[in-house]
Amino acid sequence: MNVIGIIPSRMKSSRLPGKAMKKIFNIPMIGHVYFRTKLSKVLSDVYVATCDNKIKEYINLINGKVIMTSKNHPGAVDRTEEALTKIESFTKRKIDLIVMIQGDEPLLEPKMINQVVNVFKSNKNVQISNLYTVLDSFKEIRDPDRVKVVVDDKNNAIYFSREKISTIKKKGTKIYYKQGNVFCFRKRALHNFVSLKLSNLEKVESVDMNRFIEHGYKIKMVKTNLHTTNVDNFNDLQKVRKIMKKDRYSKLYNKEHQATKGPARI
Repeated sequence: MNVIGIIPSRMKSSRLPGKAMKKIFNIPMIGHVYFRTKLSKVLSDVYVATCDNKIKEYINLINGKVIMTSKNHPGAVDRTEEALTKIESFTKRKIDLIVMIQGDEPLLEPKMINQVVNVFKSNKNVQISNLYTVLDSFKEIRDPDRVKVVVDDKNNAIYFSREKISTIKKKGTKIYYKQGNVFCFRKRALHNFVSLKLSNLEKVESVDMNRFIEHGYKIKMVKTNLHTTNVDNFNDLQKVRKIMKKDRYSKLYNKEHQATKGPARI
């Protein structure tokens, strides 16, 4: 099975302009995401999909692979689909699964990639998978930058929201789940996405996964105990910089090493 990773990234961001190239210990954020994605054993290749020359130039500098895409995509999934089409065109290789890793996950745990891929091995009916984890911080529960997900009893997503929506209640306490920014698609599902009409729920919540749900697709949610901090604003960036001081993966790479030897695989 040929599984590739695609990291959609752009400079434009309403809450933190240019965040993809914000430095975290002298490595741009997109660099951390790229290097950590490369640490996964299940991926045969990794690409950054972008519409910005600044990101392209940096990825080229570290000898990474980059695909230039349109500036007009409404969301990350559309950008990823265009990149997939171009990758298949020039590699002439059949791709079975595509893992999409959001470009604002500098603390990505490589094992998260394994988790969204493994569910396809045990269930041939799965078309799309996505991580989720328990939110235990009331601040994050209220934060619209943390996308919440409601799941059914078979761990399929019912709805994604930026509002404070819980899934279950245990001993009088509501349990909230956060969507993880690592996804996996069968090739057909990813291609089908761009032919689907932009949905009302997608527009209301600004969450592209709602387009799949509103058009009748099932998204298999994979529970993980791996917690990361996605960067949506300056406070998130400062938090990540603090956490990165004790991070075990960042010690495995730096820009100079990546440009010449590439990361060790774990």
